[in-house]
Amino acid sequence: MRVPHVSRILSHAFWVLIVLCIMNTGSAVHASDTIVPVLPAQRFPLSDVRLLDGPFRKAMELDQAYLFSLDRDRLLAGYRKNAGLPPKATAYGGWESKGICGQMLGHYLSACSMMFAATANERWRERISYCLDELAACQQARSDGFLGGMPNGPELFATIARGEFATNGGADLQGAWVPWYNEHKLLAGLRDVYLYTSDPRARQILLRIGDWAISVCQNLNDEQMQKMLSVEYGGMNEALADLSDISGDPKYLALARRFWDHTVLDPLADGRDDLTGRHANTQIPKLIGAARIYELTGDPRMKKAAETFWNAVVSNRSFVTGSNSDREHFFPLGMEAAKLGPENGETCNVYNMLKLTGHIAQWSGRCEAYDFYERALFNHILGSIDPDSGTCTYFQALEPGRFKVYATPQNSFWCCTGTGMENHARYGADIYTHGDDQTLNVNLFIASELSWKEKGLTLRQETDFPRSDHTMLTFTLQRPTRLALRIRVPQWAQDGIFVEGAVAAHGERGSGYLALDRTWQNGDHVTVRMPMSLHLHRTIDDPTMVAVEDGPIVLAATLGRQDYPPTDHVADQTAYDLLYVPSVPQVVTESKTLDWLAPVGDEPLHFKTRFVGQPRDFEMSPFYAVHHQRYAVYFRLLDSSQDQAVREKRNQTTRPADR
Repeated sequence: MRVPHVSRILSHAFWVLIVLCIMNTGSAVHASDTIVPVLPAQRFPLSDVRLLDGPFRKAMELDQAYLFSLDRDRLLAGYRKNAGLPPKATAYGGWESKGICGQMLGHYLSACSMMFAATANERWRERISYCLDELAACQQARSDGFLGGMPNGPELFATIARGEFATNGGADLQGAWVPWYNEHKLLAGLRDVYLYTSDPRARQILLRIGDWAISVCQNLNDEQMQKMLSVEYGGMNEALADLSDISGDPKYLALARRFWDHTVLDPLADGRDDLTGRHANTQIPKLIGAARIYELTGDPRMKKAAETFWNAVVSNRSFVTGSNSDREHFFPLGMEAAKLGPENGETCNVYNMLKLTGHIAQWSGRCEAYDFYERALFNHILGSIDPDSGTCTYFQALEPGRFKVYATPQNSFWCCTGTGMENHARYGADIYTHGDDQTLNVNLFIASELSWKEKGLTLRQETDFPRSDHTMLTFTLQRPTRLALRIRVPQWAQDGIFVEGAVAAHGERGSGYLALDRTWQNGDHVTVRMPMSLHLHRTIDDPTMVAVEDGPIVLAATLGRQDYPPTDHVADQTAYDLLYVPSVPQVVTESKTLDWLAPVGDEPLHFKTRFVGQPRDFEMSPFYAVHHQRYAVYFRLLDSSQDQAVREKRNQTTRPADR
């Protein structure tokens, strides 16, 4: 996201105070809200970063091939129908033929826009342009500015505008599933088109939708708004805040503030975690929106809510892979092993947590946020794309013995299909940040090249990480340049990092970065080594249930294809929940170290248990690279007495009753 111009934000702040005096807003406004924060770390435009050869570029290329395979007219079918125009093709299957249909077009526009920024390939602009022409025609066919793909969308929102809707206990809105969620996807897609391609048509369409959204909500009182907001509404607050920034008009920011769910967000703004039992991905986008409003207004409650939520999820509600939730919901604190199941790790959740983490990292200027970002990106997102089809996972089951399940190319179109399209287009977003004109941060070790045009500087990062623990940073400069190059010292690098053979360096006090402040010359390079080591992750509620990491990389036992279904591409993401799960080996040893794991040949990140596996030893490799076979991220680690106790308990359970 580009950084808004300060003068425009100050203008916003003045007018927002006036508008909020006459609108019923979701949170209190004070004079201090107008103090726009200065972000210690700022992102570079996505167009300034190019991926080099490596696993992330390969995943991006898989995603590109899938995006190019999609038929835009099928994605637009519902929009034309709601505009009274004949569809040019039949809508796709799966969720695109249900009440949530139309949401995929927004994701598609976002993904294509980011792909254009990340590659400069004009084919993406052409695909986007066709969609804009079609959406403009649909909007012109109506008089109210509405655009949407869900069935009977105009009639549905007319009912909402009159305050005559039902919510079915928060499960759906007027029987139509999640209409505001759908609208958010389109708004976000058009926003991304404008930000990444500068096409003015996207802005024009956005403004008309924004005005229509205001008309829907303007006569709803706070009680009606809260009833409406009990149903998942995606990141409407984020999209409207961004529209206010793009347009310079505070009325959209005022409406963004009204999309404030008191039940969930008030406790967070007060510093309380009240998330147990709540649908996880309903909540995360609300906090991304709060983060964006904070950046535009300085409202401290927005910041507090976002930070409370982020800390709660990262510290207490995430699995070892950086994912969260069981059957899409936040489970009680203190549970982990008890919640390992077929529906862990929703990919949408991780996508949105990474977006929120990007905001948190910019506010603090510290590296802890990137420790989580790296964990979730390398272990979940990178491993979510099928290396054969380019489709993605909905869940990534963590119950031992499960396997990854992927979308079908044309008959799934889950929410995670949409965020999956975007995930692999935005890898360059957070690799580098800058604090000011004199500071450059290297946050992630991903093969890439940064062009900092204002400084006449290119930084090339060549690395095979995580297969190698080295990265080399090389400057190409138009002139000698004084700069503090700040390299993240990861939490998992227990001995710090080594720079060109120097002693271990632990970074600046309080920041977690190692700063090399000097005048750099053209061709200067820095070689960094980040020693990786094996370590155990023990679950919160059962210390005998463990996972193994090598540095930040989660390893998984590879268990083959016993009782494997004919295909792991499904239309229903829960299709194999009840499928038989074979027993999984465990480890029995008296050792207090990981000396029972030995490298497999010269293959990095591959290991094998040595004489401790019961009933057999097994190999382990990076979870992100495990596809089309069963696995165990978590497994039992027992000493002999614990193993004996488990055997006795099993015998008692299975012994026939006395006759």
